[in-house]
Amino acid sequence: MSEIDKAIDLLNSGEVVGIPTETVYGLGASIYSEPGLNKIFHTKERPFFNPLIVHVSDIEMAKSLTSSWCEVRDALAKTFWPGPLTIIALKNEKVSDLITAAHSTVGLRCPNNEITLELIKKSNLPLAAPSANKFKRVSPVAAFHVKEELGDDVFVLDGGECQVGIESTIIDIVGETIKIYRPGIITPDEIKKALAHLNLRNLDVEFFSSPVAPGQLKEHYKPKIPVVIKNDLRYEGQSGEFIWLMEEDPYLVARNLYANFRKAEKESFSKIVVLVDDKYKSDERYFGILNRLQKATN
Repeated sequence: MSEIDKAIDLLNSGEVVGIPTETVYGLGASIYSEPGLNKIFHTKERPFFNPLIVHVSDIEMAKSLTSSWCEVRDALAKTFWPGPLTIIALKNEKVSDLITAAHSTVGLRCPNNEITLELIKKSNLPLAAPSANKFKRVSPVAAFHVKEELGDDVFVLDGGECQVGIESTIIDIVGETIKIYRPGIITPDEIKKALAHLNLRNLDVEFFSSPVAPGQLKEHYKPKIPVVIKNDLRYEGQSGEFIWLMEEDPYLVARNLYANFRKAEKESFSKIVVLVDDKYKSDERYFGILNRLQKATN
């Protein structure tokens, strides 16, 4: 039996499976399995008020789960899927309230990972999947991180290291505004450019907070040791501190973020000190990274 066939059997039996994506590893369950959905929350020790994102294999599968697929959502999906963009839409009767924390909307994403796409296509199961870690902890970006975090009882499909490294950008379309509920590697400017060819360039793109999206808590993405942000790039540190001078390339920083957190934990450092150049605060490409850093320090 192949690894994917084993994962399908587990999903059909109401179990959870660790799945690779380009952002972080997810803890997946069939959206049609109430035992599987409950097991996500139990395994992660995640409160039920925090909604889950549903992973699909293509736009058609996404549309089958919603009653509000519009021209703007379609344009964004065609531009960024498979990829790190989650699109909020009104759910239909196929989507359990367990997934959406009883809200009327659901977050949908097509992940850019061949293994997970094959799993979804072959099983014909949309997968609810938050990150495969304990609630509020550091997201896993390699299969062995999932094992370290959740133990050997969770079967994990190994898809190598995640190429993006932070969670997806989450957006909704409300009237004439595209609301970004969680920043990620896809920037407001990239979203505007994607819509320009449809003559939708006048849509505003703004940051908001909303309970319909995960990742909204003040404290999240936290390692077991303190995280401190310093703007003094010449800071040399003290004994026992893990010093990380953020790289000039935001895509490299995103890939390294959680891996560095986990490395510092594992090597028993007392503190993580991240040296951040002030210029990054005005660079949209760093917004998702700074968002995760800020939540990790709270």
